[in-house]
Amino acid sequence: MVERLPPLKSIQYFASAARLLSFSRAADELHVTHSAVSHQIKALEEWLGVRLFRRANRQVILTDAGQAYLKPVMEAFDRLGEASRQLKRRESAGPLTVSTLPSFAAKWLVPRLRTFRQEYPDIDVRITASEKLVDFARDDIDLAIRYGRGNWPDLLVDKLMRHDWFPVCSPALLTGTPPLQKPEDLANHTLLIDYDWREDAWAAWLTAAGVGQIRPNRTLAFNYSNLMIQAAIDGLGVALSPGALVSDDLAAGRLIRPFKTSLSTDYGYYLVAPAGAFERPKLAAFRDWIRREAAAAAGG
Repeated sequence: MVERLPPLKSIQYFASAARLLSFSRAADELHVTHSAVSHQIKALEEWLGVRLFRRANRQVILTDAGQAYLKPVMEAFDRLGEASRQLKRRESAGPLTVSTLPSFAAKWLVPRLRTFRQEYPDIDVRITASEKLVDFARDDIDLAIRYGRGNWPDLLVDKLMRHDWFPVCSPALLTGTPPLQKPEDLANHTLLIDYDWREDAWAAWLTAAGVGQIRPNRTLAFNYSNLMIQAAIDGLGVALSPGALVSDDLAAGRLIRPFKTSLSTDYGYYLVAPAGAFERPKLAAFRDWIRREAAAAAGG
């Protein structure tokens, strides 16, 4: 246990003085005064209850106890040094592993990773797409991007973006038959649904648009939003999508917003990490990068 260890500074001073057989040279190596070395050696001897050095002809010589103590001390320093080097190699060479939802990975995160790679070419990234809630204590995951209200106790939580919903569709649907010019026209179209989101999302949006309930011509349901969005791009119907997941498709003209009404929610996407995670440089780099990307995507 830590409380049974001798004073660690005294151990460091002892190792230097024993290796050099000189308090003065040890002081130079440690960038301290001769008296500081003497004080630490005396403190260690008092803690151990034995003499470690004896003076002879203006030199210091290790006692038998000092000789016996030096070997395990140096071995301990060697093990500590090797463990530190391994940890540094792991930090610099190991991949940065990020867990996130499959749809968020496909429609938002992966298309933006090019800029992260350009800014940080020495950091390897591993994306784990899963709906599983990460357990940082057990899973080999550095960071997670979660969907929810941000209430994850004992974790670092950084809100990236809100989760507002609005209809999107292929531009071809606006000029097709039947027409799609006002919300009531949705009754004549196929509504695309991600059934892992709120089941009443379309009903809530229609209410917000002042339409009330309609009976759509057909529905087409998917368990991932990226599949639903692709169906909208292909002209299979009208999707009610989170804005973050269709921002690139809207910018590229693959999708359009036929109506201005949005359904605001208290949900969003959050960067989540265990305590102390951002003391690691590559995790802090990813956090700073994704904050900038999220702000740019929101027009901030």
